[in-house]
Amino acid sequence: MIQRAKVVIFRYLKMINGNSDMDIRIHKITDDAQLRQAFEIRHTVFVVEQHVDPELEYDEFEEIAVHFLVSVDGKAIGTARWRKTDHGIKLERFAVLSAFRNRGIGSGLVEAVLKSLPKGPYIYLHAQLSAISLYQKFGFQKVGHPFEEAGIQHYKMELKG
Repeated sequence: MIQRAKVVIFRYLKMINGNSDMDIRIHKITDDAQLRQAFEIRHTVFVVEQHVDPELEYDEFEEIAVHFLVSVDGKAIGTARWRKTDHGIKLERFAVLSAFRNRGIGSGLVEAVLKSLPKGPYIYLHAQLSAISLYQKFGFQKVGHPFEEAGIQHYKMELKG
């Protein structure tokens, strides 16, 4: 059972494909039904589209991570999570369904997750090469050399400033 937490809602009314009436909401997941929706999104994006082994996609940190869900007009279309590690706070599992990519939703999700974090700790993530520019907009910088994770090239990135 996922931990109950205070719901933080970030609401965006953005123009997407000329439609300014789309209601985009980003919130912390507070129940198992929402977590299942997040897992379905991750399955579609990582397992089906990117061919990540499901054994690697779901891990022992699901219960302790803080998960987020993005919905557009009530339909779940994106997710992310963060968790505390021995090194600081690691942002993970950012996924947006393909029909909703490149429309600012990923940026809204990164912004919402960053706003939810406690102040002070070291913040880092492992970015797929295709997502590096997204994270750079928020002050993340590449560290070290590219590496493979789940069969996909990544860079470690740290939040600077």
